[in-house]
Amino acid sequence: MKSLVWQGPEEMTVEDMAEPGADSGGVVLRVGSAGICGSEIEGYLGRMGNRTPPLVMGHEFAGTIVEVGNGVSEEWVGKKATVNPLLSCGECRMCRAGMDNLCARRTLVGIQHPGGFAEYVAVPESCLTEVPGSLDVSAAALAEPLANGVHVARLGLSRGPVESAVVVGAGTIGLMCLQSVVLSGVADVSVVEPYEARREHAREFGASAVFASAGEAKEYLDGRTEGFGADLVVDAVGAGETRRAGAELSRPGGSVVMIGLHEDETSVGFHDVIRRQVALQGSYAYTKDDFAQAVAWISSGEAGIGEMASPLPLEHGPGAFADLVRGPSEQIKVFLAEPESK
Repeated sequence: MKSLVWQGPEEMTVEDMAEPGADSGGVVLRVGSAGICGSEIEGYLGRMGNRTPPLVMGHEFAGTIVEVGNGVSEEWVGKKATVNPLLSCGECRMCRAGMDNLCARRTLVGIQHPGGFAEYVAVPESCLTEVPGSLDVSAAALAEPLANGVHVARLGLSRGPVESAVVVGAGTIGLMCLQSVVLSGVADVSVVEPYEARREHAREFGASAVFASAGEAKEYLDGRTEGFGADLVVDAVGAGETRRAGAELSRPGGSVVMIGLHEDETSVGFHDVIRRQVALQGSYAYTKDDFAQAVAWISSGEAGIGEMASPLPLEHGPGAFADLVRGPSEQIKVFLAEPESK
């Protein structure tokens, strides 16, 4: 089978590899569509220490089950499913508390296990969520990034009512956070995004206002909140500038939920954070409940990214990664998948 293999910083090759077999309790899925995540771009550049080459990345994917292992019902064969790539132990203190995303023994498909940038991938049955056969396979693959947004919204709304929110960054994860916060019942959700095409996407997917800079957003918030700021700010970028902007846009006693991973070490003015009692909250991945909610919203059509381009063949993968490194494009998400032979 064909696989897209990351060989090290800015080096990817398309290789012929042996097809995987279904392990006991697992299945083999033919990948119908796999999205390229921003974290994989950072990994491609060699900036993510949790990825070791050679590696088949790809953790946002969906497809059709073609083989099942011992203990798995044959009824799965031929069904379309999306995959939760986060594998937790199910037994530790975090898992028992419903925080399986923080399991100390967690691993991920596409990082510690071969991922979806291949014709076939083996995953445990527990990863699967069946989706309607009529659902576009690329839309089904969006359940994983949307689940990140669901988790962000749940964390952000857990500290009390939220009347106003700001999402900083309108890449894929930012748009998923935007939709999740809106679908969670927040009426006033604005977006800060320097790229015009992305601002237009944010408007399309529910933003009440969009701004090219944090300064513009602050003026807007000052007028709407009597100078207090937003109840909730989401940093979906993870740069020093956006993390600082998050703290500045928050009201006293407000929350900043940070999901962006662009930079590791950044500085924030903590005198202001402390004196205004701003809560800084990290958000990592999602729980099983978050993923289930994401699948429901995708399947119902309440969330998504509108019209999507067809997946590119795997041989286009190296070029697609190189293009994405150069900066944002008008296309929200690039998908890869090897076409089925006729």
